[in-house]
Amino acid sequence: MLARIAQELFWLGRDLTRAEHTARILDGAFHADVAGVPGERGIALSWEGVLATIGAKPPAPGEEETSLAEHAPLTIGLERNQVARLLTLDTDSPASVVSCVARARERGRTMRDVISTEMWEALNSFYLRLGRYDLQAALQTGPYSFYQEVKENCALFWGLLDRTLLRDEGRAFLEAGGRIEEADMVLRMLRVAIPNGALEEAPPTLETEALALLHAVGGFQAYRRAVLRLGRLIADLELQRRAPDAGGEIELILERVQDELELVDRDIDVRYFAIAALAAIHL
Repeated sequence: MLARIAQELFWLGRDLTRAEHTARILDGAFHADVAGVPGERGIALSWEGVLATIGAKPPAPGEEETSLAEHAPLTIGLERNQVARLLTLDTDSPASVVSCVARARERGRTMRDVISTEMWEALNSFYLRLGRYDLQAALQTGPYSFYQEVKENCALFWGLLDRTLLRDEGRAFLEAGGRIEEADMVLRMLRVAIPNGALEEAPPTLETEALALLHAVGGFQAYRRAVLRLGRLIADLELQRRAPDAGGEIELILERVQDELELVDRDIDVRYFAIAALAAIHL
């Protein structure tokens, strides 16, 4: 494969993944604004933290502006609408969602003989729809539908890749770009949400940042399902213990507990033992 083609495919994957994760971070920040209660522990994700995650935190006085700040000088105390405009539809900002999708679409256009027709059509339609979106109106209530559309179209592209593209070197470079960008974005989030010393100094704050981080990467619901299953079972058993007429339903209670424990066992097996099982197969 020509180095130029490999490079275009690699960066197509990175650009599209960056657009998706930027949308996820912004969506998580908007939801944090709604869910957070002033003065109480909840979901916390500052807009300065969003900029730092993307690589656009405001420069300190006397320092050279870097990254996105080169295109849009920023100040401390940014409002959410300013950040949303900068990182969503600002074509002068190289890390905005629209800029990332535009670059991915241009790379896809030059690679139309390499990627599948369905992938190109999905990418081109995605770009055209973003150009018609009225973000200014959406900012009044929160642009949730916009970010949802970004996530769904990125998922559509990767799904079509899985279904329609040959498992060749081109696919490997495309997927590598997406995986590396995904890892880089998650690491950026962790460095912002869990700065040096945070584990020892401020556990409550760390918990709120962790919840916001889970929202940003789309893992909050999975986390709640994993954590709440045993907690819900314990609560139900405690309720049954205190109920005066629980003895007559003991068989049903035992059956339900056994079913729940089987689900927990399955979750543990999938999460922690799957790699060991695969290794044993290849021995």
